[in-house]
Amino acid sequence: MNPPTFVPDKSYGILQRGRVEGVVEEAVEQVRQLGFAVLDAGYGAADLKGFSDAFAEAQLRYVARYGENQLKSLGEIHTLRSLLVHGPDRFIELALNPILLDALKKLIAGRFILNQQNGVVNPPQETYNQGAWHRDLPYQHFVSSSPLAINALFCIDDFTAENGATFVLPASHKAEAFPSPQYVSKNAMQIEAKAGSFILLDCMVFHTGGFNCSLHVRRGVNHVYNIPYFKQQINLPMSLSPSATENLTPEIKGILGFDTQEPKSVEEYLAQRQARKMGTN
Repeated sequence: MNPPTFVPDKSYGILQRGRVEGVVEEAVEQVRQLGFAVLDAGYGAADLKGFSDAFAEAQLRYVARYGENQLKSLGEIHTLRSLLVHGPDRFIELALNPILLDALKKLIAGRFILNQQNGVVNPPQETYNQGAWHRDLPYQHFVSSSPLAINALFCIDDFTAENGATFVLPASHKAEAFPSPQYVSKNAMQIEAKAGSFILLDCMVFHTGGFNCSLHVRRGVNHVYNIPYFKQQINLPMSLSPSATENLTPEIKGILGFDTQEPKSVEEYLAQRQARKMGTN
């Protein structure tokens, strides 16, 4: 299917029409309709080099800490779990990118928290664990009228067809079952995006990384944000050092999940309720 060279703009019989202002609202509309969009994060060349260098530094520390052989045996060698815990502070800043948060506030009704932030490496000429169709709420077959969770994949490097840019099945967040192989082969789309972009996905849209045919790695930082009723993949408040969070505002701590951890007892639950009632939490 080739993209159209001309799209008609006249219409009739339409009583309701969507309206958007600006690139953020355009991306939000596309996520709602098709389940995906590309959103520029607003970084300059120096910032992008900083993220690239920080990713490489964090990857070296991560492998040294957990062991290359162990990570390979677990199928985890190409994933850096909870990157903001192991990397410089700039990965906390990335998770709190203001353009991204603006989009998230328009997509997710009410509060949301950061469920996970993982570094993902797509190696050249090699299969890897994200190269299979999945949802980012895996093993779930249901649909919702508004997003329960949003995936924001930050491109450290350019995502191209050659290096295995992400494939999506448009609008598959609106159907419960994974479609037939014939449907997938005819309707899958590959999303090319420049370094410094977020690829936004409704977490219920089916997607996969492609095969990297190039000679270089393709790296990204995957974020999942969801309503607070889902547990975090790894408990971030317990994983982050006090020095990393001492200057964060209550709003930012809320996004990181500090005030949505499940109480350990009835007494702790009642104390939390009392604190909220008194306006101290």
